[in-house]
Amino acid sequence: MSSGKRPLIVIEHLEDHLSRWIVLEYKHVKSMVGSRLVVTNAKLGGGCEKLKNVIGEVRCYDEPLDMLKGELYSREEEILILDPKAEKLLEPQEISMYKIVVVGGILGDHPPRGRTSKLLSKRFPRAAKRSLGPYQLSIDGAVYVYLQVERGVKPLDVPLVIKPKIKFTVMGLEYEVELPFAYPKVGNKPLLAPGLIELLKEGLAYEEYKLVQS
Repeated sequence: MSSGKRPLIVIEHLEDHLSRWIVLEYKHVKSMVGSRLVVTNAKLGGGCEKLKNVIGEVRCYDEPLDMLKGELYSREEEILILDPKAEKLLEPQEISMYKIVVVGGILGDHPPRGRTSKLLSKRFPRAAKRSLGPYQLSIDGAVYVYLQVERGVKPLDVPLVIKPKIKFTVMGLEYEVELPFAYPKVGNKPLLAPGLIELLKEGLAYEEYKLVQS
C-alpha cells in the first residue's frame, strides 16, 4: 500500500473487561487520532455498545481482528503490529506500506509478560511486527510515539520519562506513586491520559478509608 493515506489505528481489546484505567487510555488515543481509531474484539469488554457508552462514538467491532479480513484489510501483509518484543524498530519510511497499525489493548504488567506477542502477534504470522524502543509504554503512549514516527521522527528520538513519579495529596497526606512504565515527555512532563492522576488519587483515598474503618 502506498496510496498516501495514513493507516487506521486499531486497538485490539485484549483485557477481559473495561477497567476505568484502560477507558482513560482509549479516550486519550481517540483525542489524538480522531476518526482513524478503530476498536476490535470489543466483546471481551462487554461489546461495542458498552464501549461507546464510556469512550464516546468510535468505529467498533465486537469481532477480533482476524475475523475482519475484507473489512479492515485485504491481506495480512497490510498489517503492522506494534509489539514491544519485535526485533526491528519502526522506521518512518515504511509506514506507507501498511493499511492498519495495531496496538494491543492491554494494561502493562510489571515486569512485562510479553502479552502482545502471545495474544496478538502470533495470530498474524505474515503481519509486520515493529518495536518503538526498549521501554514498555502505555497504550496511549505507544500511539503518541507512533504518531511522531509517522511525522518522520525515529522512535528512539522521541523523548520519554522513565518510571515517572507522581506526587499528590490525599486526605491531607502526601503521596508519591511511581508508574513502572515509560511515558512520552511533552512540555517537560510525562504525557498521561487525562484523568489518570485523579483515578490514582481515588484509589489511594479508598485504601485510606478502608484503613480508618478497620
